[in-house]
Amino acid sequence: MRDFIGEFLGTFLLVLFGCGSVAVSVLFNSHSGLFQIALIWGIGVSLAIYATRHLSCAHLNPAVTLAMLVSKRMSIKKVPTYLIAQFVGAFFAGLTLYILFDPSITAFETAQNIVRGTPDSVKVAKMFGEYYQLPGSTTVVSMPLAICAEAIGTFLLVLMIFSLTEGCNLGRPDDNLAPVFIGLSVSSVICLIAPLTQAGLNPARDFGPRLVAWIFGWGSAAFPDQSGGFFFVYILGPMIGALAAGLLFTGVLEPLMKKTQCQCQ
Repeated sequence: MRDFIGEFLGTFLLVLFGCGSVAVSVLFNSHSGLFQIALIWGIGVSLAIYATRHLSCAHLNPAVTLAMLVSKRMSIKKVPTYLIAQFVGAFFAGLTLYILFDPSITAFETAQNIVRGTPDSVKVAKMFGEYYQLPGSTTVVSMPLAICAEAIGTFLLVLMIFSLTEGCNLGRPDDNLAPVFIGLSVSSVICLIAPLTQAGLNPARDFGPRLVAWIFGWGSAAFPDQSGGFFFVYILGPMIGALAAGLLFTGVLEPLMKKTQCQCQ
């Protein structure tokens, strides 16, 4: 129960702050530029970790949970609890945002002559789930490129999580500061790949709010395409990146760091 509450609450807070920043940007033009949204995402991640890391291990992301599993840092028995809590927390965060902004969404759609559920309604649905193909965008992103971007982004994020928290790294920050640097890592990765895919990096963060959009009228427009892009880009891509980062750190970097640590002593 403690693990479930920690992962549920942490993921809820992360998605609420992060997707909330996208929502107010879309609906009210409250933020100017990618950097502001990325910074709010990072702050949300840091706050969520601080709030819940003594309840669960504050993975808040199925990709991170997978990396911890393959690196033998958690028991497989805990995985279902973590995953269910993460997806449920993200869903309720998306539902909360919809309840808060429903009148504003309706007003925005009316002003922009957007019919919910049509391809053009992606302009609003993107506040819930990510898209690598946006109406009117001049950036052409193929599915393979989008998968690669999400995998690389998640690889960098998970690699930084290991580097910032594992005792074998003598250069890591104090444990009390690690959540801040993890949040900054999220912000940095978002600034790098968001122009391509909106930077999902987290299957729960993507699927939970996207499911809310599907339920409340966006239908097929809630998904990025009809050829599996949602699954391959925003579920499989992050999992591949996290798996690679976990194996690299455990198999290569951790032994090297431990060897260096012994030499320093």
